[in-house]
Amino acid sequence: MWTVAQYLPAALFSLKPATATSSGGKTLICPTPFALKMALLDAALRTRGAAGGKPLWKDIRDLRLMLRLPVQVAVINTFTKIVRPKKNGASDDDGTGLLTPFGSTIAYREYVSFGGAIGLALQSASGEALPKSLAELLYHITYLGKRGGFMQLLAPPEPQEDMTLGSDGGWVTLTADQASFSFEGTLQLLDDCSPKLTFDQVDIYSDKRMTLGKDRILRHIVLPYRLARSSRGFSLYQRII
Repeated sequence: MWTVAQYLPAALFSLKPATATSSGGKTLICPTPFALKMALLDAALRTRGAAGGKPLWKDIRDLRLMLRLPVQVAVINTFTKIVRPKKNGASDDDGTGLLTPFGSTIAYREYVSFGGAIGLALQSASGEALPKSLAELLYHITYLGKRGGFMQLLAPPEPQEDMTLGSDGGWVTLTADQASFSFEGTLQLLDDCSPKLTFDQVDIYSDKRMTLGKDRILRHIVLPYRLARSSRGFSLYQRII
């Protein structure tokens, strides 16, 4: 039994691959399993506090996830002005006598515009229906990916028994190896939680760290989307039918 929720993006989405550097500007075209599970954990901690949210971590970590993007997805390419720490320390660039530790520069960035609602399907690790304690968290997810990628829940989540994979139904499994995929699809490198990832490792107030490839594993997922059009300023992806 799956629990299905529909979210309508209220802003542009952006999420760097887990392997990207701090200066990298390219974005994935969908949320990753790690990002989705962190959104659920964030909702648990905000609504239940640390005492009530921490016991839910194991169930959140082991969730099975499926995702359905809208028929069209557009990636907008742009350059933006950012500030970052100066390599040689603070300096007075404007002759004002004030030392500034940050300098401005131009950076390449990508943002995703979804042409409709995003479907999210969740199932417990045992294959049973999602516990009520986790289903309630879906109401409190307000953004995915980079902060500011706001999402709005369209309707109360509903149970569903059978899920149609592939381009016809649009659903793609995110937390397991793909049994089949289209060779015309778009490959994405998505991160997920390993079965041994602890709460302390994802707790921002803890000193314990995550190791990419061990605690935060990577999955090669082919989305049923092909590049339909592109120019200097955008790339348009169309679902394969």
